[in-house]
Amino acid sequence: MASDGVVFATPNYSFQVSGHTKVFLDRLGFVFHRPRFFGGAFTSIVAQGVYGGKKIVGYLDFVGNGLGFNTVKGRCITTLEPLTEKHKHKNDQALTELARQYRAVLEGPRYPSPSLMDLMIFRMSRTRMRLMLDESYRDYVTYRDRGWFETDFYYATPLGPLKRGAGVLFDAASRMMTGAA
Repeated sequence: MASDGVVFATPNYSFQVSGHTKVFLDRLGFVFHRPRFFGGAFTSIVAQGVYGGKKIVGYLDFVGNGLGFNTVKGRCITTLEPLTEKHKHKNDQALTELARQYRAVLEGPRYPSPSLMDLMIFRMSRTRMRLMLDESYRDYVTYRDRGWFETDFYYATPLGPLKRGAGVLFDAASRMMTGAA
């Protein structure tokens, strides 16, 4: 919780993260409902032999966002042996660029303005929880205790007129989906 950022690294096992990584992520499953790593940086590195690692990077990027991190698109490196000098150089370049981008996020604003997608996920989830859950659910209690039922986003951030309007529409759409329009 006190880390400024984290890096997840995994081999490509059967076109997915390793079993150990998957078990670790499954243990964090509740955090996707109650994200908590706001202000921290996240990225990933996937080592693969031949194919499929880019989809795993996409999955891990999605995980980082879902946990609340400021996510830097991860990288897939080829580790098929024997590793040629060309591939070593390509891996070094990819990791150097990843490190540069990761450092920029670590040194940048800790609480950036949310994307429209992030805003939609927050507002629709929040509205559904408010309408469909009660105090017997930990998600509801967390949102209530953190004041998220009354805020524009998980953390204080200025929203321009477009995002404010979009937030209102996302709330309305979520109410309609629950039949509470």
